[in-house]
Amino acid sequence: MINKKWLLEPEAKKLCNDYGIITGKWRVIKEKEEIDDVLKEINFPIVMKIVSHDVLHKSDIGGVILNIENKEEAINSYYKIRNIAKERNIRFEGILIEEMAPQGIEVIIGAKRDEQFGPVVMFGLGGIFVEVFNDISLRIVPIDKNEALEMISEIKAYPILKGIRGREGCDIESLADLILKVSRIIMDISNIKEVDLNPVIAYKQGYRVVDTRIILS
Repeated sequence: MINKKWLLEPEAKKLCNDYGIITGKWRVIKEKEEIDDVLKEINFPIVMKIVSHDVLHKSDIGGVILNIENKEEAINSYYKIRNIAKERNIRFEGILIEEMAPQGIEVIIGAKRDEQFGPVVMFGLGGIFVEVFNDISLRIVPIDKNEALEMISEIKAYPILKGIRGREGCDIESLADLILKVSRIIMDISNIKEVDLNPVIAYKQGYRVVDTRIILS
């Protein structure tokens, strides 16, 4: 019996894409021979991730391989992930291949069903700011565009997003639109317990969602 406590990452990415959320180009393969076709559509560098209902945190088992630069590395990474699944007795349901995102400013956007308040949406700067300073903002949904912009502006690290000391800022408007799309997902689909987009890479123009996790109730 398949554990449906969460969506597989390809399922989560497909749902996000259906809501107009921007991810990198991605494909799922099962056989090594499919790599050639994927590489006609997706340019190096790429990332390869295990797809399995038995694994939520793929990095913890070595199931994510970053910065793959050529076909030989891609084939080696394919076998490495397959061996990890075999050694750990994990169901192998494929490998997600995705283009690596260029560097930018990392943020986190999520939503969950709170027992007291119902659906809420969250925004924060990624990395140490969330882990150490808990620098996040929250709203009960539904929200409008102005409230999404307020969520962004009220975190302590907002000056980094705006641009500080000669460093380029990021596209605040597109992040606000992304917050609204995440809030719609948690409102529209009643059996979604939690949405976690972490990280989202924000750029001067636009953004890209790198990792997508959706937990079901």
